[in-house]
Amino acid sequence: MQAWRVHTPGEPREALRLEEIPEPVPGEGEVRLRVLAANLNFPDALLVRGQYQVRPPLPFTPGVEICGLTEDGRRVIATPSLPHGGFAEYVTASERGLLPAPESLDDAQAAALHIGYQTGWFGLHRRARLQAGETLLVHAAAGGVGSAAVQLGKAAGATVIGVVGGKAKVRTAEELGCDLVIDRKSEDVVSRVKEFTGGRGADVVYDPVGGDSYTASAKCVAFEGRIVVVGFASGTIPTPALNHALVKNYAILGLHWGLYAAKDPASVLACHTELTRLAAEGAITPLISETIDMAAVADAVQRLADGTTTGRIVLALPRQPGVSR
Repeated sequence: MQAWRVHTPGEPREALRLEEIPEPVPGEGEVRLRVLAANLNFPDALLVRGQYQVRPPLPFTPGVEICGLTEDGRRVIATPSLPHGGFAEYVTASERGLLPAPESLDDAQAAALHIGYQTGWFGLHRRARLQAGETLLVHAAAGGVGSAAVQLGKAAGATVIGVVGGKAKVRTAEELGCDLVIDRKSEDVVSRVKEFTGGRGADVVYDPVGGDSYTASAKCVAFEGRIVVVGFASGTIPTPALNHALVKNYAILGLHWGLYAAKDPASVLACHTELTRLAAEGAITPLISETIDMAAVADAVQRLADGTTTGRIVLALPRQPGVSR
């Protein structure tokens, strides 16, 4: 089969190699899946660079979420078992971690429903307890993770402020339904948030960026607000001033979705059931900006790493004759 592999960590365009390798053999409790679509995620770029918290043995294939087909013909969403990641024709995955792909979504959309939306749902509902009528501030609102949070916030009845970088991303965030979009490259985030909220600030902040975005968040979070720390796409991990959190009465909440999969798998299934319902109702639809073929993966992962993409890029593999959807 064909698979992209990393032999030496580095920048994606140089480190990723497209190779012919044997199909992976499932271990105990695993199944082999034929990949229908694989969603590109920022952790894939970090994996290739050797900067992710998980470091699979070399050589490995990145790709942390897919829509695939079981040997008995079921269409499922899965997190592949590294080192056999999703940028390949076949993967192995934990059988108990398989989730049914929603009928309302095609392969590319289903591949993009998993980690980003699960992270958004747990962050907004389980950690921040977002309420209808509250104001939600989403950083990187036009990206894959941010766009999911925007849609979930609107579905929950929140007023959503999206922060993006550049005019093209402003249009994307507006189309997603943001009530206010702030271009951080030309506008001051803090003053715009305070102006829009009448000085109150944002009740919940969803931050997958870190760095300067977190600094701005702490300045414009509301009394008894909640900042959900999701990741550090900026490359800079903030060092929060806890005295500031004390005097302003706000909470800093960490979110690592993988811990729910490890410690409370029933909650992941319950979340997926809710996401499937929202997708069927049209309340959420993964923002697929681009579908690519196998040859384009390395370039696409590089663009994702460089922060020049919007929405989701998805590797879509050709279906075999007789396979529907």
